[in-house]
Amino acid sequence: MTQNLLLDLNQVAKSFKAADGKSRLILDKVDFQLKDGEIVALLGKSGSGKSTLLRIMAGLIPADAGKVAYRDKAIGGPVAGIAMVFQSFALFPWLTVQQNVELGLEAQGVPAAEREQRADAVLELIGLAGFGGALPRELSGGMKQRVGIARALVTNPDVLLMDEAFSALDVLTGETLRNDMLELWEEDRISTKGILIVSHNIEEAVMMADRIIILSSDPGSVRCEIKIDLPRPRDVDSIEVRALIDEVYGLMTMRATHEAAADTPNTRHLGYRLPETDVSRIEGILDLLADTPFNGRADLPQLAEEAELSDEELFPTYEALSLLGFAVLEKGDIMLTPLGKKYVEVEQAQKQELFGQQLLTHVPLAAHIRRNLEAETSGSLSEEPLIDLLEEFLKSDEAKRVLEVAIEWGRYGEVYEYDYHTGRLTLPEGNQE
Repeated sequence: MTQNLLLDLNQVAKSFKAADGKSRLILDKVDFQLKDGEIVALLGKSGSGKSTLLRIMAGLIPADAGKVAYRDKAIGGPVAGIAMVFQSFALFPWLTVQQNVELGLEAQGVPAAEREQRADAVLELIGLAGFGGALPRELSGGMKQRVGIARALVTNPDVLLMDEAFSALDVLTGETLRNDMLELWEEDRISTKGILIVSHNIEEAVMMADRIIILSSDPGSVRCEIKIDLPRPRDVDSIEVRALIDEVYGLMTMRATHEAAADTPNTRHLGYRLPETDVSRIEGILDLLADTPFNGRADLPQLAEEAELSDEELFPTYEALSLLGFAVLEKGDIMLTPLGKKYVEVEQAQKQELFGQQLLTHVPLAAHIRRNLEAETSGSLSEEPLIDLLEEFLKSDEAKRVLEVAIEWGRYGEVYEYDYHTGRLTLPEGNQE
């Protein structure tokens, strides 16, 4: 199969206006190509703009700058050759499976008899023969997503965009559906020439893709690319696949130690990029890491399996552990620092004291709050000025989320207190004049 260019993005940028009217840069100078005959996986943490980029490719939203083309023609709206599968299934509950699948064909003006014939064929292909008359509420999650995939495939798209298409499913169902899609692709039973998958699941990306693109965050831009030459189907337990999974984990966790250097002086000063994780999860991973069989050092995929948490849930926790000095990340492994080992061993009061010390040392936002409280004669401070400060760099909802994390961590470390009724922060009892 010749590798003609299907999608071509050059220097693509996208901003959105926040509630305060300020513009927030979501994507910046993104270069990307999807070629005929390849599956590409797009990975990135929250704030990397993965779904926004996918919607730009689908023609659902425009880019603010740069080139976006499908087969050398600029994308100015939805394109007949590009179809999208959503995480949320996006089915119309009042329509039958057959009617849901036929929607795209109806929009294209395809006659009813041909719509029915093509829908029947694709439902059989995707494993839903006999379910055309069912309503979505009668289907399992896996079957609903099969309907979503069938609705995309029935239009015979050149390009299939899959936005977290398997993430809402349980592990076994997601893996089965993923393998079924790969079988259809490898056997040329679908007309699709290229597939782009947005995912949080590193194993899924390595098992499916010919290339993996990793985006940096805030704003999203292409950080690196990994080419995978292994034939499919791939053995998840093979040395080659495990090595690739480790490599991708290592690249995905680089933010904690390297990516911070890209922050501006103002954002470094505020320390506003706090990972979204809570103290209980931080301590849970610390305890798991310290215990047998890891004994202070773990392979990240194995730790994720033991913790029974997704990569999306764990990456912020890894970042928090690194930020607070309790662990270090290195090439897909995580290791307790001497301080992390001490933290696990000491009593609860000492844990909180250590947490507070590390918070003031390594999280400028927490230190900023504490200094301002100490400067106030009342020892009290409203949260509003802090939100206003954060909104200079973040969207309103993100600013509130970051402050919530800083408040939870600070309360646990007894750096400050917070009254949820009044929205005010205070110095802990015994620290006030």
